[in-house]
Amino acid sequence: MNKLFLIAIITFLGFSAQAQTKKNKNLKYTTEVNGNCEQCKKRIEKAAYGVPGVKTASWDISSHQLSVILNEEKTTPLDLNKAIAKVGHDTKEVKATTEDYDNLHSCCKYVRE
Repeated sequence: MNKLFLIAIITFLGFSAQAQTKKNKNLKYTTEVNGNCEQCKKRIEKAAYGVPGVKTASWDISSHQLSVILNEEKTTPLDLNKAIAKVGHDTKEVKATTEDYDNLHSCCKYVRE
């Protein structure tokens, strides 16, 4: 009887420990985004935060690097890049359309490759 009780307790504790294990679904992602100024920074970060699952977004003006933390269950890096391109900024992965680029303020127009 004691052995049966002990086996039941060990089994219960084993399942409890597995239930506590949580998979990290957040992805740290960095990509290059073309832009020039503070206005670009606000637009790029606003577009990034508009993507469901983006938890943090920060674009550095001097290095042109956008760093985000996103939930992989809700979005993908491609979705993020498409949202950035939609507001007129090229990324390494997705280029903005000419129409979206032309909608940028004159100080925000960067040299396109």
